[in-house]
Amino acid sequence: MSKRYLIPLVLICCILAAGCLSGNELSGETHGSRAIFDSDDVAVQEKGAYQGMSAPAPAAASVPATAADGSFDQKLIQTGSISLEVGNVADSMATLKSIAEGRGGYLSSSNLYRGSSDRLSATVTVRVPGSAFDGTLSEIRTLGKILSESMNSQDVTEEYIDLTAQKEAKQHQLDQYNRIIEKAEKVEDVLKVQVEIERVQVDLDRLEGRLRYLDNRVDLATISVNLQEPAPIGGDAGHSFIKVINQGIEGFLFMVDALIILFFSVLPLIILGLLGFGIYRWRKQGKAAIIPQEKTAEAAQPEEENK
Repeated sequence: MSKRYLIPLVLICCILAAGCLSGNELSGETHGSRAIFDSDDVAVQEKGAYQGMSAPAPAAASVPATAADGSFDQKLIQTGSISLEVGNVADSMATLKSIAEGRGGYLSSSNLYRGSSDRLSATVTVRVPGSAFDGTLSEIRTLGKILSESMNSQDVTEEYIDLTAQKEAKQHQLDQYNRIIEKAEKVEDVLKVQVEIERVQVDLDRLEGRLRYLDNRVDLATISVNLQEPAPIGGDAGHSFIKVINQGIEGFLFMVDALIILFFSVLPLIILGLLGFGIYRWRKQGKAAIIPQEKTAEAAQPEEENK
């Protein structure tokens, strides 16, 4: 091959080789830069913090996969209320406590009352594991005659998932702030980050408290039981001579009160009547005194004429 063709061919090969090498280097740099941002965005935030704390606040973490794909167990708050008529309220309260403890729960509260007719009644609240809710209600029904019953289930799964996602996001944000404050050099920057840490910590504590409350209500169902003794034969209070005597005395005093009220109500009329009667008698007596005098004068006139 002649030299005039060989030299251009060598130049073309060198140009092609240089282009391939520069393309590979550019591609490697691009992928490497993308990997840095994808793997550790915290490094970018920290770098901004070192440059005068001008970087934005750490971004909240995305919703975790467990919340997004619905893999959470269903969260149900179960409550029940039942009213029973029992023969002995005190014994039934002790039985309720035994039922709750036997099911892995406990007696939360109890109140005992005595009515005006000496009938006992009580309100008892027990808490048992959610899995034992139906079984516990079945045992409670056997204690006496059912007067009323109600049950309710509240699904809080959506709220629980949302709170869990917020908690993990706040925890991620708090971790980023802690890494930033560890490498901050200026006191001003440390104070700014400390304020943000306290704010995020307050939000995190609030979320954790709400989650603990929901866990407690979901794990332990609540059953309220109202106990009351049956009404006695012959009525609520039965017959009582003392009660009859008291009612008689009460009636007598009522009549006395009524007479006193009536007397003072008509007292003005009585006074007016007595005044009127007094005036009438006074005028009548005055007329009776004048008439005899006139008759005497008339009888004296004929005697004078006869003389």
